[in-house]
Amino acid sequence: MTSLDAGLAGGEGSDERRRVQRRIYLDDAGAAPLLPEVAAALRDLTTANPSSLHVEGRAARAALDRARDAAAAELGADRSEITFTSSGTESVNLALFGSARRLPKKARILTWAAEHQSVLGPARRLQAEGHRVTIAEVDGAARADPDAITTDTALVSIGLANNEVGTVQPVDEIVRRAHEVGALVHLDACAGPRWIQVPHGPDLISISGQKLGAGGGGVLFVRDGVRIEPLLYGGPQEWGRRAGREDVAGAIAVSTALAISGRDRAGRAVVAAQHSEVLRALLEECGGRLTGASLRLPNFASATFPARRGEDMLLALDVAGVAASSGSACASGSLDPSHVLLAMGLGMEEALGSLRVTIGYGTTGDDLALARAILSSVLAPTAARA
Repeated sequence: MTSLDAGLAGGEGSDERRRVQRRIYLDDAGAAPLLPEVAAALRDLTTANPSSLHVEGRAARAALDRARDAAAAELGADRSEITFTSSGTESVNLALFGSARRLPKKARILTWAAEHQSVLGPARRLQAEGHRVTIAEVDGAARADPDAITTDTALVSIGLANNEVGTVQPVDEIVRRAHEVGALVHLDACAGPRWIQVPHGPDLISISGQKLGAGGGGVLFVRDGVRIEPLLYGGPQEWGRRAGREDVAGAIAVSTALAISGRDRAGRAVVAAQHSEVLRALLEECGGRLTGASLRLPNFASATFPARRGEDMLLALDVAGVAASSGSACASGSLDPSHVLLAMGLGMEEALGSLRVTIGYGTTGDDLALARAILSSVLAPTAARA
């Protein structure tokens, strides 16, 4: 029995082997590892209130201003268009609830069935509040159809890329059509900025620090002239869009990570695409049905295994030293099938057998070589369980 077989089989000593073995992180889409540049930027952080007038408070305000300017520069925005939040989910919720609650309830709000739950959750809540909400169908690659935009549409929410299968959405076309009918466009850009440029057309853009390697925090871009209602009431912080003492650490972290995402983005994408193609070929060789469109995030490799269960594959891979995902990390612990795969038209069995491996900035060639060996062993058709 090899050490890999022993690790998969468990038994006496397997916990120790698991503890000391080399780990390979292939869940960048779930949460990117903290960037060393972010850690360095936080070393001299002041914890003073940036609204205070003393020296420490003024230092905190200056750090917050620098963070806002950095985020604005990366998004091609003015500093007044940048609001810092606690997370990508809060940024999405603030964008959707904040803009929708300024609309008449008869105005049509549009999104698509394969969007992240942080979009679908607010959409359903708005629907329950009496707003007119349409959740349109997607095609077999989770691609949104711009034809769903009609002349009575007032607000559109679309993702930059699908977070489970990596499909890049036709954002430019959706923005063009929405603006032609006078609708606002919210872009959920939590997935993708590390690999593709965030377009400048949308009226609201949500960013997740966790997905960028910031460890947390979020950004909401609100185009000049667009008014939104706050979710939190109190002080006048963040241009009146989000009350409460500003999280200077979170702002520094997410702005630093966002700026790094813009450095050599194209070069990183080329390398990631080469590596992910190897992983996609391996998933297919092991009996997987590849998911996602040909135009997808370059670090994505995802597939479904109808004879397997996603959680079984993940546990086996984890024991063997590979961190992967069966889809959205926000659904972790749920035995329900992926809503994205169901929206794509897959059956229940296929949707329950999904696997996603995503490459990060720190993934090396040696990591991939070892990951391929582990994936081959765990996912080999002979290892499938009924």
